[in-house]
Amino acid sequence: MRKVAALVAAAALFGASACQQPAFAAERVVEAPAASRIAKEGSGLKTAIFAGGCFWGVEAVFSHTKGVTSAVSGYHGGTRRQADYKLVSSGITDHVEAVKVTYDPRVVRYDELLRIFFSVIADPTLKDRQGPDRGAHYNAELVPLSAEQRAVASAYLSKLKKSGLWSRPIVTSIEPAKTFYPAETYHQDFAAKNPRHPYIVRWDVPKVSALKRLYPSLYRAKFRRN
Repeated sequence: MRKVAALVAAAALFGASACQQPAFAAERVVEAPAASRIAKEGSGLKTAIFAGGCFWGVEAVFSHTKGVTSAVSGYHGGTRRQADYKLVSSGITDHVEAVKVTYDPRVVRYDELLRIFFSVIADPTLKDRQGPDRGAHYNAELVPLSAEQRAVASAYLSKLKKSGLWSRPIVTSIEPAKTFYPAETYHQDFAAKNPRHPYIVRWDVPKVSALKRLYPSLYRAKFRRN
């Protein structure tokens, strides 16, 4: 509780802070289409980075996804010196909140992770915001870490644009990989450690519930702790 109290205090001190802004409107759940290009990544664990607003919810969903062996909240891009919650959440750095996901492609493929991401985590029509959070550090971005992931991501975004599921243009981008800095310890497994936190209850529990409802074969009840 001390860490949560410190987080709230930091939000008050630095203004529009990460994962702490008031609710504006409910996030829309959309069953995104299955990919036309299936990821072919072979055996062995693979890693990719997803930025989709507050990293608490991104991590929570992927931690409940079968085949994911690790989901680490952190900051993508920027500098090591500024990879600090207070600075990133103030909006003065070049980081985005992101989650590094390690997964077993024999259980869940990269294209399936993309489908989950756009179905229950991120609205691909929003720029520099997601859910109740505003700022460039909340932008939705795909960060492939291999040529195959990049090709699959590009094909998938093209399919989303043609799907007609969203009335506004698709603006989520594919970004080159930069340095990923793990966030502070108290951010890791935040939803599991703080299930009654108002933000988690309001914004992230519904995402995990949507994962279970839409993709029951890929859902696991036990939270994957880092």
